[in-house]
Amino acid sequence: MATRANSVPHPTLIQVDPFLPADQQKGLHNRWHPEIPPVVTVKPGDVFKLECVDWTGAQIGNNDNSDDIRDVDLTKVHNLTGPVAVEGAEPGDCLVVDILDVTPFDKMPWGYTGIFELENGGGLFAREFNSRACKAIWDFEGIYATSRHVPGVRFAGVSHPGLIGTAPSAELLEQWNTREGKLVAAHADAVPPVAFLPLEAGAYIGQDLPQDVLARIKKDGARTIPGREHGGNCDIKNLSRGSRCYFPVFLPGANLSVGDLHFSQGDGEMSFCGAIEMAGVITLRTSLIKGGVDKFALRQPIFLPSPIDPLYSSKLVFEGISVDYHGDGTQYSMDATVAYKQAALNAIAYLQKLGYTREQAYILLSAAPIEAHVGALVDSPNACVTLALPLGIFEFDILPKEEGLQSQVRGQCATRSDGVV
Repeated sequence: MATRANSVPHPTLIQVDPFLPADQQKGLHNRWHPEIPPVVTVKPGDVFKLECVDWTGAQIGNNDNSDDIRDVDLTKVHNLTGPVAVEGAEPGDCLVVDILDVTPFDKMPWGYTGIFELENGGGLFAREFNSRACKAIWDFEGIYATSRHVPGVRFAGVSHPGLIGTAPSAELLEQWNTREGKLVAAHADAVPPVAFLPLEAGAYIGQDLPQDVLARIKKDGARTIPGREHGGNCDIKNLSRGSRCYFPVFLPGANLSVGDLHFSQGDGEMSFCGAIEMAGVITLRTSLIKGGVDKFALRQPIFLPSPIDPLYSSKLVFEGISVDYHGDGTQYSMDATVAYKQAALNAIAYLQKLGYTREQAYILLSAAPIEAHVGALVDSPNACVTLALPLGIFEFDILPKEEGLQSQVRGQCATRSDGVV
């Protein structure tokens, strides 16, 4: 007979409402700063759950137009759950984080992928496509995702946190703001911006703090958009349930925060909001390795990938080299970003031959478990990058045939109510 006596559920330490704006909730923050105090404290070895809103803080709805993507307020992102302090953690230690599970809320079994406006977010092809807002809503059925906006595909998700990291020290925060400030100054007119500097507008710390502390955080707090030495927004799809992460500690307690949960994502997350974004619950366990930064030469996090991965063994692989042959034909020297973009554009052109729109293809490559690999970085002048499209995610045959590819109308993503695409 089952017993209740030793059946102890893992506690949910921070709870959120995924339907409520993030800036109306406690236990969330959207800036990095050493003066943001921990919301809760755990002991090494504790297993616990954290609830997370989606990265925009409930700005995007399950509907059939993309006005919310067009109008999203990016000063308010990302909304992170935490910080969580770990007893005994000191600067120079290594914080070990086991990602035990990542799930959507039962009451919100859907997510979204978006193409953002050139002037508001951008994405890998923001300039090439003069991007205008589009989105796809994905419905979750267990481990699988399907979309009314990208018909003909169904795939298993690799659920993971897009953003997880420890808090910076005051010295590290100053380094970030200084170096990113120099980059912005050198490219002052770039659209989209080359970096996002501290900004008081939109800054939110879901705690009752003294006004002078809150003012410093809002003034100097680093934006959460890029990944940095502490982890942060690295969007690594294989950092999924079952992974073990090793983070450098910069402050007493480490002050771990997490958010931007993804149901699935392709390597590169190319459309900026390119994963299947979701609200949900993450289960973690933490431990410490004293002096781990020195022991492991830990300049940035390292991790063990999850042992759980969707089994898509057959793939159609697209090559790209560092020649802008989809644009003006410029030859670049060993530029892996250019090569990746060419591989992706080759795949997009191929999917268009099957009847998908450019927007649908862009979103699919961003959201599905696409694999990108660097082939070579030694054969001047061309870097070579590959992008692998799993055949098993399609409900029809996409392989090349002598008679060509069979094209049929496959609808369109959710677009702006004014008709601009």
